[in-house]
Amino acid sequence: MSPRGVTTPDVRERLFAAAERVLERDGPGALTSRAIAAEAGCAKGLLHAHFRGLDEFVAELVLDRFGRVARHADELRGRAGQGTVAENLLGIALALLSSAGPTVAGLALARPVASAHIREALVGGAPGFDTVQDAITDYLDAERRGGRIAERADTAAAALALVGTVHHLLMTGTHDRQRERERAGQLVVLLDAALRHGPGGIEG
Repeated sequence: MSPRGVTTPDVRERLFAAAERVLERDGPGALTSRAIAAEAGCAKGLLHAHFRGLDEFVAELVLDRFGRVARHADELRGRAGQGTVAENLLGIALALLSSAGPTVAGLALARPVASAHIREALVGGAPGFDTVQDAITDYLDAERRGGRIAERADTAAAALALVGTVHHLLMTGTHDRQRERERAGQLVVLLDAALRHGPGGIEG
């Protein structure tokens, strides 16, 4: 529900997906209410019928994508003992990278009103990076209890390293998605080795 009234999930997602396509194709400078409506194939006033303006729309887009990844991360808690630890960590890293994408994240930072809206929502309990980090820590704790990673593995530090690195990639990334995926994969390889061997257990 937005402050302007009830927004059905279908309408929200239609507008959000349209905005992401505009950003991906034409860049932040092209993101206007008119461009979003045209891309979504809907009336020009639809966005403003449900959001107070473009800043609120951008903020809600970022929060929606954070929420999607938080749900993905919550499901990770139940994957302990399934697949490999590296596969599970890479899956959540890639989900974070695609949650809003560098362009959307950068756009939100460049719009002070949108940034303030996001911060207020996060302080109020909306899921964000901290939520994902806690879920990853819980998952790794379960893997440690199951014996798939070292007893002395620092699960909280590993979760922080993963989420912090992805946050860095989102804030400084380019349109080279393949390169970002590769960098996330390289980090997961290092974390997986550290988790399996524990502190001081990796030899050069």
